Amino acid sequence: MNRNLNSRRPRTLYFQPGERNIFLHLLTACNLSCRHCYINPAQHGSGTLARSTLEEWLTLFADPGKKSNVIFLGGEPTLHPDLVHGVRYAQQLGYQGITIDTNGFLHHDLLARLRPEEAVLSFSLDGPDPAINDPLRGAGVFATATANLKQAVAKGFDVSLIFTASRLNIEHLPRMPALLAELGCRRFFIQVIGLRGKSAADPASTADDPLQLTPDQWLEVVPKVAAEAAARGIQVIYPKVYLEPDEPFQCAGRLGGNFFIFPNGRVYLCPLCEDFPLNALRLENGELRENPGITERKLFNLDIPEGCVMNKLLQPGNIAYNPDGTPRHRISCCLLKQEIG
Repeated sequence: MNRNLNSRRPRTLYFQPGERNIFLHLLTACNLSCRHCYINPAQHGSGTLARSTLEEWLTLFADPGKKSNVIFLGGEPTLHPDLVHGVRYAQQLGYQGITIDTNGFLHHDLLARLRPEEAVLSFSLDGPDPAINDPLRGAGVFATATANLKQAVAKGFDVSLIFTASRLNIEHLPRMPALLAELGCRRFFIQVIGLRGKSAADPASTADDPLQLTPDQWLEVVPKVAAEAAARGIQVIYPKVYLEPDEPFQCAGRLGGNFFIFPNGRVYLCPLCEDFPLNALRLENGELRENPGITERKLFNLDIPEGCVMNKLLQPGNIAYNPDGTPRHRISCCLLKQEIG
């Protein structure tokens, strides 16, 4: 086992020109109230996209000449009555990858109405058992999500599982690979918690006791768990987070291939900015328009020793410094990933 773990090395998935990912939030409503939910209705809106708007926005962002992926999100996207229609409309427009990020409740009888070849189902789970997961996501969530994930696997759906790592559950992450193997899930996404939405206002997240992990906590636990999952035949993708001393900094916002779209028409290029009116673009009257004034786009070109300028501006508390004032770690772009398996 140790030999297998040591022989596996993660590779960095550097950004490629022409890659496009459309993160489309169909609504901000949800049947759960997760402790670390990043949705901020004051900034993202509280409406639900009409079918005509859903079609219009998918058409605006379609680019048949490039590899474009669409990820349907919420709130809880399976609450949207036109989700299946949106999936099929995206197929007609030529989107190559279609994913539904779900809390696992699969409303509107999704598994009976959607065909396995039409979309990937990505389930969120933040613990290996109800005792860890449910205090974060809600009573009974673990049982429902795992039962529906098993059913999706049995029906032939391509499924993945997302785990958001924080100080509340990081010590239980090593138990997740065994759970994925039991569920028949072959793809595992490990996310680092961001100070956005509810987690930014969580009273437990203070300067003395933050929800975010320290560099040592992340580097001690996550790569080892990823290697163990890979040894079980599970593909693992997780954020780069910290750059090596000689590793170049890449900013996804500079490439402009990722669009985070919310029901109120705001379009962000960087997810760290979503709690603020810094969106570079907006959807208005059937058009995609550039926002005037100071927006995230004007900040991307700043080069700083800490790496990601947005992290420095919006989450400065998670950067540690040496006595001479230099940062101990450079922060990677939050969209830069590593893969193993």
